[in-house]
Amino acid sequence: MPSHQPASRIRQSVALPRDLVNEVRRLAEPGLRENLNGIVVVALREYAARRRRELFAAEMARMAADEDVLRESRLITEEFRLAEADALGDHD
Repeated sequence: MPSHQPASRIRQSVALPRDLVNEVRRLAEPGLRENLNGIVVVALREYAARRRRELFAAEMARMAADEDVLRESRLITEEFRLAEADALGDHD
């Protein structure tokens, strides 16, 4: 009889080091200790979140070193400074 899995899940076979599995089960919260699939899902979500943060930080660093971005940022800052001074009646 074929297995019916939700379309949003895939079945993937992985080979894990026994000592790692034992350690993770020992350290896992009680509800996850015997649920290796749940532990793997948590770990993969945490990994994905960390990589998104790392990639975002790398892109921000790249932009911070980009002269075109810096020039545009300075122009915007000056425009806001002038608009703010005008709105507050603070004319140079």
